Parts: sequence; C-alpha cells; structure tokens
Amino acid sequence: MIKLNPNVASVEGFQAAGVHAGLKKDGALDFALIASESDCATAGVFTRNMVKAAPVLLGMERLQRDAQRIRAVAINTISANACTGAEGLTNARAMADNVAARLGVAPEQVLVMSTGVIGTHLPMDKIRRGAELAGDALGNHWREAAAAMMTTDTRPKLASVTVESTQGTYTLAGVVKGAGMIAPNMATMLSVIVTDAKLAQPDVQRALNAATRHSYNRIVVDGDTSTNDTVFLLSNGASGVDIADDHGLSQIQRALDMLAQHLAQAVVRDGEGVTKFVTLNITNAESEAAAERIGQTIGASVLTKSAFYGSDANWGRIVAAAGRANAPFDPDRSSLWVESGESVSESEPGLLIFRSGTPTDYLEDDAAAIMAAPSISFTLDCGMGDGRAIIWTCDISHDYISINGDYRS
Repeated sequence: MIKLNPNVASVEGFQAAGVHAGLKKDGALDFALIASESDCATAGVFTRNMVKAAPVLLGMERLQRDAQRIRAVAINTISANACTGAEGLTNARAMADNVAARLGVAPEQVLVMSTGVIGTHLPMDKIRRGAELAGDALGNHWREAAAAMMTTDTRPKLASVTVESTQGTYTLAGVVKGAGMIAPNMATMLSVIVTDAKLAQPDVQRALNAATRHSYNRIVVDGDTSTNDTVFLLSNGASGVDIADDHGLSQIQRALDMLAQHLAQAVVRDGEGVTKFVTLNITNAESEAAAERIGQTIGASVLTKSAFYGSDANWGRIVAAAGRANAPFDPDRSSLWVESGESVSESEPGLLIFRSGTPTDYLEDDAAAIMAAPSISFTLDCGMGDGRAIIWTCDISHDYISINGDYRS
C-alpha cells in the first residue's frame, strides 16, 4: 500500500531544520539543513541552463566523485551564488565546510543549494551562523526546513509517502521551493527528497531520472529555467527495508512518482501571481516527446496564460502555440476540449471547442463558465499517433509583473 501525506512526520535516520541566519531582513527563516545519521546513496538532476550557479557545479562534481556517502544538504536564500566566478565556488565549498564541521562529517559529504538574486555573493558570516544554528536545531522540523527555502513562495511545500512492502514499511519525504523561473528542463526549482529505504546508487539515480521526467519536467509557471535548478534524492536504508528486486523497485518508483508529482504541482499552485491551475492533456501526438513539446509550448505561452487569467476559452492561441512547438502537428486532424477541474476522463473530456481545423458551434457563455473555475483542464487530441503527455501550468496575472518588476528591491 502507498499512502500520500501532505506533510512530513518523520523519516528514519533523517533530521531537518530551518532557522533565521540573518539573510532575510524581516526575520523569516532563511537557512535550511537536512541531514542523515548515516551515509546515503544519492542522486541528482540539475539545470540544463548553460549558466550554472556555483552550488550546481559543486553538486555535480561531488556526486560524480562519490555519490555513496552523502550526509547532508544545506540550503540558503537571498543569494543564488550564480555568476559569481571563482569566489562563488570558493564560498559554496566554504558553506559545505561549515556544515560538515558542525555535523562532524567530511566536507565532500555535504551538498549545498542556493536561491535568490543572481550575481550576488554569499554573506559568509551569515552562512556560518546558519550552519551553526541549523546544526543545533536538527530534529523533525520539516515544515521549518521547507519554509527556510522560500523566496517569492507564499507557503512551505512538503509531503511524504508511506509504503507498506513485503519487507516492511518505509517512507519517502520531500521539500520543494519554487514559484518563479519555472520551466521544464531536467529539473525546475530546488527540491530534496529522502527515503529510509535502502537502494543501490544506480537505482537511486534511475528512479530520480524517471520521476523527474513525469513531474518536475512537466510543469511550467513562466517559461524560464533557473541557473540553480536542482533535485536531490538521498537513500540511507535506516528503515531496514532493502530494495533490490524488480517488484520492490517498481513499488518505490510508483511512490516516488506520486511524491514528485505532488511536489511539482504544489510549485505551480504557488506560482507567482497565479489564480488558476491548468492541466494540459496532450493525446495522440506523433510521440511522447512531441506531446511534451506541444504541451510545454502551450503552457509557457504568455498569450495562452493571459487568456487563462481572463477566463477566455481562446482556442486560437492554444492551437497557434501547438503549431510552433517544433513538433509534428496538423490542425486539420486535431480536436480541443475544455472542462473545469484538474483532470477529466478522455471518454468525457468536456466541451468540444475546436475540431478539424475550425471552431465548433459551442456557446461562448458555456466556455466562459468553465474557464471561470480556479482549476481548468484542456485535452488536445493531435490525431497523429499514440504519444501523450500531461503538463501542469497556470495563468499569468498582473501580480506576476509586480513581483518580478522589483525583485531585487
């Protein structure tokens, strides 16, 4: 049995903390730490942006050298430590050193994440203070850790999954931050997922790659991929459940997929200025890759997002976006439905508004009533093959401009 919980109670062998280190002027939590009592087999996925922040470069380096003995992940806010040159890398290493000294582990066993303004250096006196305070505060403080990662987020985002296997019960838990600069490209935001099940490191990486593909890579807020995007998965085996056979691997994959999709969707729901949660169900595309490209292009289009905000079932903008997705698409073979809610049955996809290259004779009032809901779903049947993908996106509002117009202020 697999059960999703919208919070985290505890995970065997792991502790978390969130503290105020002085990075944020308002006294809010601003430094997070997640630590294991034993070595973890660890996997990571990282931004494909060619501009990679110092913590991303450090994380890639450390996992390549030894991904079997990771003990902690530390996260700071305010400064992204991106485009900071050699000094930025030195500071990222120093941040890990400070945490390692506090925990009594080797520096190479610590991974770091940063979020905030690009081009700013880490205030190392406050980073050192954060490492000390967070080390002292470690416990089952997962909500505080999630809150300490926030920038323009409006609420902490965390969840856990309990799995009852034939070998016993184990847990997966995760925290995520993200509200802007969200577009699918390997990873989208900062997220740390842990499990007290035991997995071999290659299985950890395969599981995270698969989960990322259908969760973090299937969300769009604004179409921008950050310099800092990173997701880590740590496995310490403290539950005593050793997963190595096909059945166990399949079960933990389902659990991880469930958790990652929940966390990814939470990012969209908390997107900057978001008023509507939108599900794009792309079906019968030439391939899964084509379906994903079409969905991502629609989800990132400022025109479609503006129509979502205005409760306008503007099928023309959706079809036009599909047509420029650099994927095979023929409007004369396509159909488009809209329905309220987050998911709909393909046998009853809602109100048909476009078919075979032209609009249907639907009533605008009926479409407007559907579009007024806080959650809406579109089903686009491309009529070209069996490829399909689900993309979760949102509208764009005046508040998005307000938030980003003075982000550095």
